[in-house]
Amino acid sequence: MIDQKAMANGNDSQSVASRRHFLAGCAAAAVASASGARASTAAPVVQTTGGKVRGAVDRGVQVFRGIPYGASTGGARRFRAPAPAAPWRGIRDATAFGPSCPQLIPGAQSEDCLVLNIWTPRADPHARRPVMVWVHGGGFAVGSGSDRVNDGVRLCAREDVVLVSVNHRLNLFGYLYFGDLVPAGAAVANPGQLDLAAALRWVHDNIAAFGGNPDSVMVFGQSGGGSKVASLLTMQSAAGLLHRAGLQSGFGTYGVAPDEGVRITAALFEALGITRGDIEALRAIPSNRLLAALQQVTKGNPMLGPGIVADGKVLPHIPFAPDAPPVSPNIPMLVGHTAAETTVLFPPEGAFTLDWAGLETALKTKVREPQPLIHSFRRLRPDATPSDLYFAITTEAGMGRNARIVQEKRGALGAAPCYAYLVDWRSPTKNGTLGAHHGVELPLVFDTVVSFPDLAPRAVAAQALADEMSKRWATFARTGNPNAAGLAEWPPYSAPRRATMIFDSPSSLGEDPLGAEQALLAAYG
Repeated sequence: MIDQKAMANGNDSQSVASRRHFLAGCAAAAVASASGARASTAAPVVQTTGGKVRGAVDRGVQVFRGIPYGASTGGARRFRAPAPAAPWRGIRDATAFGPSCPQLIPGAQSEDCLVLNIWTPRADPHARRPVMVWVHGGGFAVGSGSDRVNDGVRLCAREDVVLVSVNHRLNLFGYLYFGDLVPAGAAVANPGQLDLAAALRWVHDNIAAFGGNPDSVMVFGQSGGGSKVASLLTMQSAAGLLHRAGLQSGFGTYGVAPDEGVRITAALFEALGITRGDIEALRAIPSNRLLAALQQVTKGNPMLGPGIVADGKVLPHIPFAPDAPPVSPNIPMLVGHTAAETTVLFPPEGAFTLDWAGLETALKTKVREPQPLIHSFRRLRPDATPSDLYFAITTEAGMGRNARIVQEKRGALGAAPCYAYLVDWRSPTKNGTLGAHHGVELPLVFDTVVSFPDLAPRAVAAQALADEMSKRWATFARTGNPNAAGLAEWPPYSAPRRATMIFDSPSSLGEDPLGAEQALLAAYG
């Protein structure tokens, strides 16, 4: 789960010329935005398959918020496949974000949460711009498509793309697995994934009216969102609806075993005092009471809650386990992670102040043979502190290993390119102790650096990297290849070279940059 506040604070000294360049760029962008706003200040109206929607203009970009792509999922529709949204008469206001799925973080929430948001330079049906569909992070438990980090104004204005973000069912509403606890047809597996497939179908049927190309759709996500995107690649219901895929620090290489999914659901019945299998009683319980019972079942740990289950129908198998999905072999992919994922992914108490003895103790439950692994990592990274090595080892044992599984299997398949990356840009938050943490790339990919005051101490470096990464992602959405004029060559991933773009200040191309670490983890981890 991403800590959206852990975004930066550091001490890079930048040249006066660089600062002037940055400020000049900001001024130019402001002028361009103001000009665009003057050119098109009227609220845009677009015809969709459900009816007309009226959006707003934000800094020259047309924005449509809270458009329903499915009906309410509450009451009798709880735990069922999504149904189409009812059409409406007149013009529907689409200027406010819709509710998120009920969850244990604050915000507007409702089971009527199947909504999406669209940013477009202009709703011109002849424009046929590439479409970037964002699936938010937050594991399978929390999150929303309306987070400020994925605001699409700058990305759409500067890169001439259409951005879509999606809300869908989460936690028990989206991923509770019943198995044989209830009669066949009483509930569906992975309804949250079916929601995403329904959203892609809506995009396919409607996005041309907003200036997008339905035949050029990139679906990308971070953390839990990356795993959801990976799962879409296995789903027949999503086949043909996406043409590029991006997995950012979430890879779908494992899921919840069916028997474990059934155990979680049975425990929920028990916690609520409901007869096991009485799904109609479960449908009648208020959402806040359901969430409280789930907290009891998981002991407050979202990693122990519902998640993707390979049920054999909605999801034929876990993505990339054991092989790359056969449904989508021709879809180009971007796959990567950050260098210090675990500094914000539930670090244990004392993780930032470890000594060498403490490091060995901290790793005992994480790896098979901590002592030789530490000794070998110290040879690779002689200047690293014990805490540095803890985060390096736990990052590579988790995200790094799973990224490599996808990269290797996609690279070996050879049907479509896979582009590997590593983000090594250090967040300056807490005097740099968080390093290149989980989610650090999000304001860089979406070009929303200016929305995060914590990035101010490294604003010039952050904006320069955002210029590069946002262009790479948008170019990949457009062509299936992240290479763009003026940027260093980024070859596809394949053995034995294993080309990997390392995003930093400056960025560079590496050849199997974490191969030695992964070999050590294979031996001792």
